Amino acid sequence: MEAREKEIYTVTLIGSGVNAALVLLKFIAGFAGRSSAMVADAVHSLSDFITDAIVLVFVKIAGKPKDRSHEYGHGKYETLATMIIGVLLVAVGIGLMAGGIMSVLRSIHGEALPRPTMLALVVAVVSIVSKEWLYRYTIRAGRRLDSQAVVANAWHHRSDAVSSLGTLAGIAGAMFLGERWRILDPLAAIVVSVFIIKSGYDIVRPCISELLEASLPEDKQRKIEELVTAVPGIVYVHNLRTRRIGNGIAVDLHAKMDGSITLAEAHEKATAAEKAIKAAFGENSLINIHMEPVEKKS
Repeated sequence: MEAREKEIYTVTLIGSGVNAALVLLKFIAGFAGRSSAMVADAVHSLSDFITDAIVLVFVKIAGKPKDRSHEYGHGKYETLATMIIGVLLVAVGIGLMAGGIMSVLRSIHGEALPRPTMLALVVAVVSIVSKEWLYRYTIRAGRRLDSQAVVANAWHHRSDAVSSLGTLAGIAGAMFLGERWRILDPLAAIVVSVFIIKSGYDIVRPCISELLEASLPEDKQRKIEELVTAVPGIVYVHNLRTRRIGNGIAVDLHAKMDGSITLAEAHEKATAAEKAIKAAFGENSLINIHMEPVEKKS
């Protein structure tokens, strides 16, 4: 667990460093480069920086061993952190959309929008390249470490890369297509905000299911049944109940076996089933197997 936490911290700290530099560059380019889209993009990068801090705090808590007040461990703190990231994404997306709509309305009513400068264009390119690299680096680490929070943070990096891509298009159009096309700058922010809101929704939805104790997907439940019944002497499984706890799972099931075997033999079979499940779903999985005799036909 300590090694996993250390890797999560390393990945997140690298992301934080990149985000901090981008936030500074984008705010400078947004104000000095006269681009409302770049200022909005800077706010989005600032939200990335904040979510990195959330991951660092909550993963540390999630890695704590179980105690008397949390007998199932602290894994759902990681789920909570993931959900906060998703909610922040939605909030940022709505804010970007609102700001873009206001700028578009001002342009429609005759207000001349400022022409962005080359500084804003260059920083948009730098942002796209750096955030796409950061997404690829973080998503690989998140999947390898089986961390929902790190994977969610990776998608946040990708959403920032997409945001900067839209920003680049808007800035370029506003710079090179003439005064009446300067409306492309705020229009870019509106289009990008839709993708940001969708990313946030996709992150929040599974977190809500987990916090509401939703069962694991059917394919994973079938896998658990197959693993248990593969143990010699276990005839079949019933009363299977599952749920996710952070990066681990909890499983409760009844295993039917020959009632004439000794308690020690039954316990040995249950232990073998437990080891098989943990090998497939992680050593921190919580397994509870109730042993029952197979009903004899009269």
